[in-house]
Amino acid sequence: MRDLFGGAAPYYAKYRTTHGDPAIEHLAMTFGRDSTVLDLGCGPGTIAIPLARSVREVLAVDPDEEMLAEGRRLAAAVPNIRWILSDSTRLRELPAFGHIVMGRSFHWMDRRAVLAELDELLPPGGVVAIVGPTRNPQEEPWEPAMRRVRDEFDVNTFTAANSYQATGEHPHDVLATSPFSDLDSTMYEHRVAYDLDAVIGLQLSYSYTAPARLGDRVEPFKEAARKALLAANPPCRWEQVVVTEVLLARRPRD
Repeated sequence: MRDLFGGAAPYYAKYRTTHGDPAIEHLAMTFGRDSTVLDLGCGPGTIAIPLARSVREVLAVDPDEEMLAEGRRLAAAVPNIRWILSDSTRLRELPAFGHIVMGRSFHWMDRRAVLAELDELLPPGGVVAIVGPTRNPQEEPWEPAMRRVRDEFDVNTFTAANSYQATGEHPHDVLATSPFSDLDSTMYEHRVAYDLDAVIGLQLSYSYTAPARLGDRVEPFKEAARKALLAANPPCRWEQVVVTEVLLARRPRD
């Protein structure tokens, strides 16, 4: 996961959609108020910050210092988050935790190795929670125009080696054959409105079009995106129904 999102942190914090209050409340009720929760691949605190008000402590772990710095800035008044520079290969070095949540990060990891290690580290009753898009997410309304721009800049093919896109193996399928095979899935949806700046900012939050990957092509990319989006939708107003899945995985009961 390291260095995949260079320069993306402020765009990620500002333009990525939240998971919505109902999804966070679902996690809070599952974990319990006295719990210590590991948010692995926390980014700028999309889950960690709202979850912290309902649990004892959140260990917010990410391999990108820029993401952690953005999270610390956003959570300056939240005392019960520990921001830790680390990743999924160093779980044993982390403070003890009772549950783990991963939002938009699980697919970047060696998923089976992580789950096997979590089976040793999580206490009885420990929950693995995956939060993010559903198995068949709806295409974003601006995607046809942006796909052409990404093709123009040759940034359309960057995927994680173990991602669902690369392997075809959805988190459900990985978890079903893991020690945490007792699965419970709940869907939540909310509407999000976007303007032109928001759609362009969103592109710079993605790994394949992060500023570090575009380098000195950031401004030309933004200009090309602006022209393509204006041509495709002159009012430059979009609305999307975002569907978020909260997938809870537990060890089967004997």
